[in-house]
Amino acid sequence: MNLAKLALATAACLAISAPTAFAQKLPDTMSWTAYDVGSAGYAEASAIADAFGKKFGTKIRIQPSGSSIGRLQPILTKRADLGFLATETFFATEGIHDFAARRWGPQDLRVLAGRPASIGVFTSKESGIKKISDLKGKRLALVVGNPSLNVKCEAFLAFANMDLKDVVPTLFPTYSAAMSSVLKDEADASCTTTTPSQVYELESSPKGILWIDTPANDKEGWKRLSHVAPFLQPFTETLGAGISAEKPVAIAAYRYPTLVTRADMTDDLAYAFTKATDETFDIYKDATAVMSRWSMDVAGTPAADAPFHNGAIRYLKERGIWTDEHQAWNDKRTARLNALMAAWPKAVEEGKGKTDEEFATIWEQRRSKVLSELAQ
Repeated sequence: MNLAKLALATAACLAISAPTAFAQKLPDTMSWTAYDVGSAGYAEASAIADAFGKKFGTKIRIQPSGSSIGRLQPILTKRADLGFLATETFFATEGIHDFAARRWGPQDLRVLAGRPASIGVFTSKESGIKKISDLKGKRLALVVGNPSLNVKCEAFLAFANMDLKDVVPTLFPTYSAAMSSVLKDEADASCTTTTPSQVYELESSPKGILWIDTPANDKEGWKRLSHVAPFLQPFTETLGAGISAEKPVAIAAYRYPTLVTRADMTDDLAYAFTKATDETFDIYKDATAVMSRWSMDVAGTPAADAPFHNGAIRYLKERGIWTDEHQAWNDKRTARLNALMAAWPKAVEEGKGKTDEEFATIWEQRRSKVLSELAQ
C-alpha cells in the first residue's frame, strides 16, 4: 500500500473509531443556565452535562439563577448557549409578567426538548367537587407573585369555559401555604404537580385527595385550555399522591426543565445538541426518579413553551418521532409568537411619553387583540 492510500485508510479508521464529538459538531465548551443549586432543573442539567463530558468530552459551565431574568438574559445576550428553564420561557415569548417591560417584549426563543412534568387540579374527596365546572363559586388557592402556577390554574378553569371571575380566588403568600390550604380548609382546591409533600399529607388525612380529570378526548375543553396555556398537553399520570399505575389520572403536563435557546442558534448546532441529548440518555436516565422522561420520544414532542427549533425538528424527523400533527402545532405556535413580536413595536410607539402603567394597558390591549384574532 502506498503512502497516500495508507493515509486515507488511517483517516477512515479514525473517523469510524471516534465519531462522537466530531460527528456531533458540539463545541468544546458550553455555558448553560438553570434554576438554583438544589432545584430539579439544576440537578437534571448537571446530570446531562456530566453525560456530555463522558461521551463527547464537552466541558459545560452551568450558571444557576433564582430569577427568570437571570436565567434568560445570558441566553439572549449570547453569554450562554441554552437554558434548562420552565414557564418563564412562555412568559418571555408572550411579553408578559417580567417581560412586559419596555426593554423586553416578546422574545424569539426556541425549544430543543423538554421533560414532561404533570400538573393538575386537586381537592379533597369530601368536597363534592368532581369536575372542573364544579369549582364555580368555590375557593381556589393561588400564590402571590407566582404567575407560573397561577396561569396554569387559570388554564384549567378555561377547560370548563370559566375564568377567575367564576371562582373565589384565595391568595396565599407562599407556595407551601397554598398547597396546604385544602387540608386546612382554607381553600377548596388548588393546582400543582403530583408529588409535593403537602398533597401526600392530604392523601393520608381523613379528607383524602382527588385529582380532577381533564380528559384528552374533550377537544373543546382542551382548545380553550390551550388558548390560555399552549404549553400544556394532555397527560396520563401514574405517579403521585393518590395516583398509581392502577389508578392513573388524566391531567396535564408542562415541560420542566425545557431546553431553550435563541431562534438564531444555527440549525446544525440545534441538531447536534438534540442528538447528543438523545445519545447520552443511557448515561443519565437513572440520575433522578424522573430522568427517564427525557427519552426523546417523550421529551421531543409538543406541547412546549415556545416553538421547536428547526434543527431539533430535523433530528426528531430522522428518529421517526416528529409527526405531521407535531408540525401543525409548531406552525400554529410560531404564528402566535410572530404575531406578538410584530405587535410589540406598535405598542412601544403608541406608549411613547406614557407612564409604565399606561404602557402596560396599551400592550395588554394589543396582545389580547392579537390572541383574539388568532383564535378565530
